Amino acid sequence: MPAKWVFREAGNFAAMSLDTVRAAFRRPVQWREFIHQLWFVASVSILPTCLVAIPFGAIIALQTGALIRQLGAVSLNGGASVVAVVREASPIVTALIIAGAAGSAICADLGARKIRDEIDAMEALGISPIHRLVVPRVGAVMVVALLLNGLVSVVGVAGGYFFSVVVEHGTPGPYFASFTELAQIPDLLQAEGKALVFGFVAALVASYQGLRAKGGPKGVGDAVNQSVVFTFMLLFAINFVATAIYQQVIPQKAL
Repeated sequence: MPAKWVFREAGNFAAMSLDTVRAAFRRPVQWREFIHQLWFVASVSILPTCLVAIPFGAIIALQTGALIRQLGAVSLNGGASVVAVVREASPIVTALIIAGAAGSAICADLGARKIRDEIDAMEALGISPIHRLVVPRVGAVMVVALLLNGLVSVVGVAGGYFFSVVVEHGTPGPYFASFTELAQIPDLLQAEGKALVFGFVAALVASYQGLRAKGGPKGVGDAVNQSVVFTFMLLFAINFVATAIYQQVIPQKAL
């Protein structure tokens, strides 16, 4: 992949990001399109989120439970698994669902409009595709990502509790006691902040790839594939940077 192409695409994406932020404050606000996209993104994301969050919480509970038993700190099982779900698992699951379900759908929709010359027709009429199409989708994905992260946290914690207490015959009291000892409000706020950024980036990448689709249906398929791959790469890199900064800035609770 030539470096010149990478820098050109990065510059175009940054320019579109700035245009989207500016267009978000422009009147009139596209409330009808925003609500429609909000419902669409939520409808394609909620069920996969629940189905993915349950095994994520279970796997974390099983792995942390096995490690903590080896260390002889069984009373910390609940706190360790819950903190791991809230801090890391819920943003990662949100990133996967947002990029795979919502991002691909947005890219396919905008790509289909592009190859049918609808985008060019809007520009010829003086209508900004960024303001009319991209901004409502970005806003809808950000709101749904915020809600999905909370849903993943609840479902993941419930799944971890089930496998730790019911399946492995743990004690509910120490499970919740260690949770309150280790967890803190900034953990949830950090995860929610990640979810907002993930939704913003995923929707922007999907919109960017969709608006640049060309070559007929095959071009739309290629754009969707590139959108998902690029979004995964960006989101996991952002997740690492955000986690590293959080660990340095927010002091962790001591037992």
